[in-house]
Amino acid sequence: MDTWSSVIHYFSDLEQRPLERMAILVGGLLFFWILEGAIPVFSLQYRTTKLNHAAVNFAFTVIHLIIHSLLAIFIVWLSDWCQVHSFGIVHWTNANIAWSVLIGVLALDFSSWWVHWVMHRQPLLWRFHLIHHSDTKVDVTTGLRHHPGDSLLRGLFFILFIFISGAPMYAVMIYQTLVVAFTAFTHANISLPTIIDKWLSYVLVSPNMHKVHHHRLQPYTDTNYGAVLSIWDHLLGTFAHLPMQDIRYGIDRYYPAEKDEELGTLLKKPFLSSQD
Repeated sequence: MDTWSSVIHYFSDLEQRPLERMAILVGGLLFFWILEGAIPVFSLQYRTTKLNHAAVNFAFTVIHLIIHSLLAIFIVWLSDWCQVHSFGIVHWTNANIAWSVLIGVLALDFSSWWVHWVMHRQPLLWRFHLIHHSDTKVDVTTGLRHHPGDSLLRGLFFILFIFISGAPMYAVMIYQTLVVAFTAFTHANISLPTIIDKWLSYVLVSPNMHKVHHHRLQPYTDTNYGAVLSIWDHLLGTFAHLPMQDIRYGIDRYYPAEKDEELGTLLKKPFLSSQD
């Protein structure tokens, strides 16, 4: 079996190996957690401790994983349905395996960009996504700090674009593995040489590029929506650059900044009026 066939075989049934998928997630978090201590871009002064900050974000991560584990049942069924009924771009174009992966990855990455853009544009949805931006100490654990409402919407867009693209499960799992890796990479408090980060950002989302998105001031908050590929931001006019020394994290004008590590407050906030 050649290398390409081995890769496809590995990802074809990865959704059936939840412990292995969890190991990829946890392994990535631990790797960048350690790297943050070696090459930090900012000296983050945590309100309590880094572990307490991580615990709050990990609670959101667990909820996020539960939601997406439940959605995965439908995702597998839908991908198989598309294969059986030859539905979606992959089948309409008679794509081979390589093109099926490319089409699937591009479609699913665009779904990530689009749902992200929508959440910033719609006030009701922004109330849920705001929880991600409320973190004033952005590090690797911030990556999966999503309110359950945010996680559910992301899952629905993901399902929609599996339906449109007809992506087979190996393409879906390749993309999900990529997005897990890039989520950790782009949120981690690490410093890359400026020239490397700049060249990387022409095609892929780089750490500095995504940190602009976490700047507390608009319009910078409303830029750089990409998850893995930066091409959508370049093509659709939402790319922005800002020197790292000018970035300040956390949108705290919706509630006191000291509340950004209170799990109960963060879970309830989208359902409260702006005055509460």
